Amino acid sequence: MRTATTIALMVIRLTGLIQIVLGVLFWTGNAQALIPTHMLIGFVVVLTLWVLAILAARAGVAPGIVALALLWGMLVLGLGLTQQRLLPGNAHWVIQVMHLLLGLGAIGLGEGLATRIRQAGSPARALAQVA
Repeated sequence: MRTATTIALMVIRLTGLIQIVLGVLFWTGNAQALIPTHMLIGFVVVLTLWVLAILAARAGVAPGIVALALLWGMLVLGLGLTQQRLLPGNAHWVIQVMHLLLGLGAIGLGEGLATRIRQAGSPARALAQVA
């Protein structure tokens, strides 16, 4: 489980970074042709978050954070797929900021899940459960 967690964490970090760079390009009016790529990579971020949530559930991480990660992923997908239709015009920046914050939250949740998975499998925790 440790290897799967490490791989998933590296994937979410790398894809998250790529998403941020692409997002900055879009906000500055550049690289609009890469929006489908941004969407595809967004799916990878969410799928990786869900993989970490499943690994966390198997490791015995608190169900609340696991459920939050699963729901957060659905929010990211929902907003990402519909954002072009939401608040068109001058107020669209509000949706863009929400999209950015949800994406950063997904990356942060992935980091947090990976940390909790590692803590759940640590020898100190195993000793504490025996005692």
